[in-house]
Amino acid sequence: MGVVYHGNYLNYFEIARIDWLNNLGISYKWMEENGVMLPVHKVAVNYRKPARFDDRLKVCVYLQKIPTVRIVFDYVIYNQEDDLLTTGMTELIFVDTKTKKPMRCPDYILEKL
Repeated sequence: MGVVYHGNYLNYFEIARIDWLNNLGISYKWMEENGVMLPVHKVAVNYRKPARFDDRLKVCVYLQKIPTVRIVFDYVIYNQEDDLLTTGMTELIFVDTKTKKPMRCPDYILEKL
C-alpha cells in the first residue's frame, strides 16, 4: 500500500527507548545481567498521518516523569518534511529477574536522570 505497517511503530519506539537509555550509559543487556528486566506494560499509539515507503523518520523520545516502579516514555515521530506522523507512549515495569516481581527503579538509573 506504500505506507509503513502500523505494527512497525512499536519497533521505532523500542529503538528510540534503547538509544535513550544508551545515551545515559545504561544498556538493556547490562541491566538484565544485573537482575533487572523492563517488560512493556502499556502501549498507546496515535496515528495522525502515514509514514510512506522510503521516508526518513525522526523519532523523539521523552521521559514523562521520574520513574518509580514504572517508567513511562512519550514518543513523537516526524518525516523528513517535519510533518507530525505519530505520537505514542509506553509504560514499562522494573522487574527483578530472579523473583519476577516488580521492583523500584534502580538507583543507578535515578542518579543518571
